[in-house]
Amino acid sequence: MTIKEITSLYQTHKEQELEGRYITNSHIKPLLETLDSSFEVSEIGTSVLGKPISAIKFGTGKKRLLLWSQMHGNESTTTKALFDFINTLKHPNTTLSHLKDACTFYIIPILNPDGAEAYTRLNAIDIDLNRDAQTLSQPESKVLRAAFNDFKPHYCFNLHGQRTIFSVGRANKTATVSFLSPAQDEHRAVTDSRKVGMDIIAEMNNTLQDLIPGHVGRYDDSFNINCVGDSFQSFNVPTILFEAGHFANDYDRDITRFYIYAAYLSAFNYIAKHAVNGDKYVDYFTIPENGKCFYDIIIRDANVGTTENPEILDIGILFVEKLINKKLSFSQRLRVSQCYQIFMVIKRLTPIE
Repeated sequence: MTIKEITSLYQTHKEQELEGRYITNSHIKPLLETLDSSFEVSEIGTSVLGKPISAIKFGTGKKRLLLWSQMHGNESTTTKALFDFINTLKHPNTTLSHLKDACTFYIIPILNPDGAEAYTRLNAIDIDLNRDAQTLSQPESKVLRAAFNDFKPHYCFNLHGQRTIFSVGRANKTATVSFLSPAQDEHRAVTDSRKVGMDIIAEMNNTLQDLIPGHVGRYDDSFNINCVGDSFQSFNVPTILFEAGHFANDYDRDITRFYIYAAYLSAFNYIAKHAVNGDKYVDYFTIPENGKCFYDIIIRDANVGTTENPEILDIGILFVEKLINKKLSFSQRLRVSQCYQIFMVIKRLTPIE
């Protein structure tokens, strides 16, 4: 697909009812109710607090794709882009109708509705669902595992968001989108399953480099079998982690939303039209690993000493996201006890290349 085609589709089908970072069941419920009979919407379980967990199944193809978003409740950019994608396939005359012919999609737009409502990473009893893949102690974890077991996907898409601190390597570029084909063993072996995921990521990277050159990163592949992606990969099902990151001044992640949408179309079109076997996996390793080079505010040449003993350093400030009356606000965090450590970190990071 060309960049012009992707951009036109996005502009036409962007879901206008979803905006900002605070996305909950109440926001997506009206959208689910408007889907026609070609989209099978069902309640597949409930959260700790009894909120429904919904799924959308559509397409008639043999290639099965399982996608889940907001496993961490405050990571909603990928959810918005999912509904942009669904809108794109709602119309029978779309240029992407072949996706529904070649693939069957099973989408869980909000896996952690309690966390989404409270705008927290964790679920209602402070459990990180992405560390619960083995014990399956939480109802939300059991819902996802049941969907995996019943649907038997050929590909999994594990959709997340990451903080503003992440850079592309040591470059002065934010990691607007990051990907990972997770390890499936402690040796981080490049298995056949991982190669397929790497191949698809390389294809998405090719698309994104035309849109945001230098703003795509590769997430750390340290192995943790308690993580869902690592666990599903260990079952030899190619699993791809998305991390929706920051673009300059895009605190609502609406610019990033478009890039996630573009990555979706690139991946799904590639899967639909090709027998992906991992042949192009080597290109995955050309994507730089994520660094941590950014702050929300940097105050240069601040005097943190005294009149008698001045000390000129740079001060780094990170925003803290707070939900106030169901609206997201940003406050600044700089703890006095940690100031010197923070100054020194920034001093070591500047200048970045």
